[in-house]
Amino acid sequence: MTMTDVSAAPRARWLAVSSVAVGTFTIVTSEMLPVGLLTSIAATLGVSDGTAGLMMSAPGLVAAVSAPVLAITTRRLDRRITLLGLMALLAVANLAGAFAPNYPVMLAARVLTGVSIGGFWAFAAGLGLRLVPEESVGRATSIILAGVSVASVLGVPVATFISSFAGWRTAFIAMGVLALALLALLATILPPLPGEPRARASEPLPRAEAPARASEGRLTWLSGPLRVVLVLTVLIVSGHFTAYTYVRPFLEQVSHAGPALVSTALLLYGAAGVAGNFVAGAWAARNPKPVLVTLAVLMALSMAALPLIGLPLIVLVVWGLGYGGVGVTLQLWIMRSGGGEMGTALFVGAFNVSIALGSFAGGRIVDSVSISAVMWVGAVLAVVSAAVAGGSGRSRTTGS
Repeated sequence: MTMTDVSAAPRARWLAVSSVAVGTFTIVTSEMLPVGLLTSIAATLGVSDGTAGLMMSAPGLVAAVSAPVLAITTRRLDRRITLLGLMALLAVANLAGAFAPNYPVMLAARVLTGVSIGGFWAFAAGLGLRLVPEESVGRATSIILAGVSVASVLGVPVATFISSFAGWRTAFIAMGVLALALLALLATILPPLPGEPRARASEPLPRAEAPARASEGRLTWLSGPLRVVLVLTVLIVSGHFTAYTYVRPFLEQVSHAGPALVSTALLLYGAAGVAGNFVAGAWAARNPKPVLVTLAVLMALSMAALPLIGLPLIVLVVWGLGYGGVGVTLQLWIMRSGGGEMGTALFVGAFNVSIALGSFAGGRIVDSVSISAVMWVGAVLAVVSAAVAGGSGRSRTTGS
């Protein structure tokens, strides 16, 4: 083997890690797509803003179910094949949404999006262990999960920017094309990732290992710190999406912002979110509990300020800083709680259920109360999140 071959192998593996990170960015951006396009889609397809919010609820619920179901049913299938199939499904879903003639077709396309989201995110989160040496797993996992964080805060502004001059259907087409391009990239770069081998009766697990594996699921459910993180995930993420799903109609109807100002506001929010992601990640690596309390307080203050002040851009910047750090902080807390793969799967499920709950609740509030009311509800849930996080018990596993 030549020196060139030796140096090329690590580069290929890190390129594979980066391509998976782009994959997580693509699926989460696709999930968030309707947020910045909601009023335009609702007007085109003839539904209310609240009903249009189901475009967020449906994929969130489907993703929460598809993650564990696909993990079980495809456990012996090459992960490379599974990821390629899920990315192809995402491309089909986005293109179907782009050309949807009515709302039921759009909702069906969003259900397909949910299947892809749940499976891809759940499988991608653990690929670092299989793509790089053990000493680099932490770094690889951080890069892969950064795709989720960056998509959560940048996907909506970019889609809104595209739709402002080319229409909402073009934004869906762009994501469909991106998914197809990524499908080709993953097919070229990802190495074979064999699934779980079928156990042989003649090769039982070592005596010490068998009971540990048998009890892994029970220990996960018995973990107090893990339960705290899952409760916090539901509270803070559902509170965020109760308000954020309807941020565009709020800016248009309450702040009287035009398309250009809406795009600028969401881009500033996204830039602040990226900064919040990396700042919180560095801080939370040492102690995630106070970081989450701080992030929740920032979110509560900004959501409460919007109905009172209207549209000072600084308010959206503060909101972006707060929510941008939530995902990485919760993930680090999961890792420190010793949840393992089961903990990550539960976290993915809780996160996506929370997106669905928040967007659905927000839709009902918008239709029955007012657009400003969702901001107050989101602020209250953020305050509750801060209280729960601050009141959680001290533990070596949580780092608190």
